[in-house]
Amino acid sequence: MIELKTREIDQLIRAASEARDQAYAPHSHFYVGASLWIPGGEIVVGCNVENASYSLSICAERVATATAVTKGYREFHAIAIASVGGVSPCGACRQFLSEFSNDMQIIMTDVLTGARQIRRLSQLLPDAFDASSLPVT
Repeated sequence: MIELKTREIDQLIRAASEARDQAYAPHSHFYVGASLWIPGGEIVVGCNVENASYSLSICAERVATATAVTKGYREFHAIAIASVGGVSPCGACRQFLSEFSNDMQIIMTDVLTGARQIRRLSQLLPDAFDASSLPVT
């Protein structure tokens, strides 16, 4: 279990807040940025991208994760999520992240107040559906 230091958490939050500035949310005006901490200290970011057909929208957490996977990364220690209100990942994002680590730190920060909450993904998604849930063929 990796615990990021305060300095690293601050870096991750800053990166998520900067990614939030790129969010495309013309319908809800709910802008979210996310940043993943990769082993070795690299940070990969993403922002939410809305579509008029809401179900086609993609959350910042999944954009950051897909970007990291595209770069060849498969291991993540933490993700910071920056939004007004400091929201937690939706259920789909929790499941998506659990594919890579159910133990990662989830850092939720409110961009207006600076308030933050830190949880483990396993706290937000207990009894996650994972590869061991699939039948062996």
